[in-house]
Amino acid sequence: MSLSKRHNLTGWAFLTPATLMIAAMSFWPMIQAFILSFQKGKANDLRFGGIDNYVRMFKDKVFMTSLGNTFFYLIIQVPIMLILALILAQMLNNKNLRFKGLFRTAIFLPCATSLVSYAIIFRSLFGVDGFINSVLIKLGILNTGYNFLGNAGSAKAVIIIALIWRWTGYNMVFYLSGLQNIEYSVYEAAKIDGASPLQTFFKITVPLLKPTILLTAIMSTNGTLQLFDESFNLTKGGPSNATITMSHYIYNVSFKYVPNFGYAAAMSFLIFILVAILAFIQMKVGDKRD
Repeated sequence: MSLSKRHNLTGWAFLTPATLMIAAMSFWPMIQAFILSFQKGKANDLRFGGIDNYVRMFKDKVFMTSLGNTFFYLIIQVPIMLILALILAQMLNNKNLRFKGLFRTAIFLPCATSLVSYAIIFRSLFGVDGFINSVLIKLGILNTGYNFLGNAGSAKAVIIIALIWRWTGYNMVFYLSGLQNIEYSVYEAAKIDGASPLQTFFKITVPLLKPTILLTAIMSTNGTLQLFDESFNLTKGGPSNATITMSHYIYNVSFKYVPNFGYAAAMSFLIFILVAILAFIQMKVGDKRD
């Protein structure tokens, strides 16, 4: 046996266990869920229902509300979070900055916080008698405590603030890693040529970080379309389903209401399709390689 064949066999020997595990734990359940999405009835009495579950989705007012809410969070939160992460990474990449490690740790720390813990913190902060209301009352901006989580607009704003607080540091780490792979001599050459910091940022930093920016955009889009914890733990989807997300509604249909796993599987597959389409669009728009 030639050396190249032995190398190929060795590679496949290492890849096969992981491939089989991924197929068994990911792809096979996806196929089963796809089949389930065409079925109706209770768990012990399922029957083929055609595309009824998919038709029902677009007639379901709560699901359409959850779809609109999810895209609202996506459109508002993701750009703000990525821009803020990029700015922070640029600031913390300064070789002359003191206590860089402390600042990086402090900004990344929210990402390591338990989901339930940080939801409780934000519920306390924005409660009627919480810290935010106390500050606003003392400053004379409010006379009485405002119910942030009881009003649709402010409740959505709290979820967006919570998402930005939690995930900005996570994306900042990716940008820092990319920035540290850029030779500092490039910036020195730009400075000698008379480029301003703003020109350096847009003409050097952003183009060289384009693959990393594309990666974080796809991951953030994927994560936001599957958003569950903030809706479930912060607002319980309220008031009156005004902040509910698609994943939260799927959970309710599967476990909170009378279980309808076929309908829940159909909604899950819509999320899968949306993630695939948006990732494809982002790849086509962001990847300009010839």
